[in-house]
Amino acid sequence: MAIPANARLKAFAATVNPAAAKVFYQDILGLKLLSEDDYALEFEANGTRLRIAAVKEFTPFPFTVLGWDVDDIKGTAASLTHKSVVFEKYGFLEQDELGIWTAPGGVKVAWFKDPDGNVLSLSQ
Repeated sequence: MAIPANARLKAFAATVNPAAAKVFYQDILGLKLLSEDDYALEFEANGTRLRIAAVKEFTPFPFTVLGWDVDDIKGTAASLTHKSVVFEKYGFLEQDELGIWTAPGGVKVAWFKDPDGNVLSLSQ
């Protein structure tokens, strides 16, 4: 049996510091905290559950693990910058002052990290 087409997707990421992850995802990114226990934090992300699993050791991946499509990438990036989010600057891409790269097809992307080094992104 295949996964039903209407099954909800749940996203996962890891943290070695649940307290810092809670502040970041709830207070800085503005996600609603749904539950918290010794094993994970779970947030509401526009209909998708985001479970941040508490782990003892973690090495973040060098690529994007979570991303959000936004209507106003410049405004969103500026707002997050005011909340002390630092956007990644990559020497091999031309990025503007906020760290936004415009792909050849016109899509705009900016990357930032959570407290554990998970790479997150904004796209427009």
